Amino acid sequence: MISWGLGDFFIQRTVRLIGSTKALFCIAITGTIVLFPFVWRELLLLDMPDLLLLSLLTFVVIVSALFNFEALKTGKIAIIEPIIGLELPITVALSISLAHETLSPSQWLLIVIVFIGITSATTLQYSHLHYHKRIFEKGAILAGLAAIGMGLTNFLVGISSREISPLLTIWFSHTGIALIIGTYLLITHTLIDLYRDVCKHPWPVMSQSFLDNIAWIAFAFATTFIPIAVATAISESYLALAVLLGLLVTREKIKNHQKAGVAMAVSGVILLSGIS
Repeated sequence: MISWGLGDFFIQRTVRLIGSTKALFCIAITGTIVLFPFVWRELLLLDMPDLLLLSLLTFVVIVSALFNFEALKTGKIAIIEPIIGLELPITVALSISLAHETLSPSQWLLIVIVFIGITSATTLQYSHLHYHKRIFEKGAILAGLAAIGMGLTNFLVGISSREISPLLTIWFSHTGIALIIGTYLLITHTLIDLYRDVCKHPWPVMSQSFLDNIAWIAFAFATTFIPIAVATAISESYLALAVLLGLLVTREKIKNHQKAGVAMAVSGVILLSGIS
């Protein structure tokens, strides 16, 4: 949660400086290089079912990222972000139905509280809380597809981490992203531009790359100790943390319902972490 909350701050800066494609490539190639010394032995032990599972994860990650970026590009962020937050109940539904995870009544209650808090914290206008009206907004359908993809990503990361290895799961998916985006940059002759951009803006690029990888690694390991649904509920609250950082660091003005949402999400996460 903390790494994604801080990482999003630097991702936003990096995307504005060098573009979303290059920013995503930097995150992926960092994971590929840094994690390889820790996973190369495990690569030799992969069998066909493992490869199919990791390949499916990589495909879902890439597709959901494309839907996510396109939704943010074409729609209003105040409308899009809370829709993407639907990845939490989607992940919970997948973990309960497919992984047969069980949650206590108190965990269920706190996950609902966290979801309501995240939705309130990321919604600028109170009228935007009516989800049924959002489908008519530009980019809303793409955001919905992104939420489904990201929920499936969370689930597949959890399953892969348990069945194979947390580090190998993140390395494999990030390597796949790096290869695909790297090929695109090579074909479009923009790879040399990326080198110049990194030299020009090293601090935000390096910060977002390491923080995002730390976040995914921590999430992957978390799913091997606690239910995927609980790990997602806790980590997903980085959205509320980002709003809180905006209030404390950049002195952004937020509405009362957003303040209440942050309080609900943070309190829910603390209690959920404690009982889990």
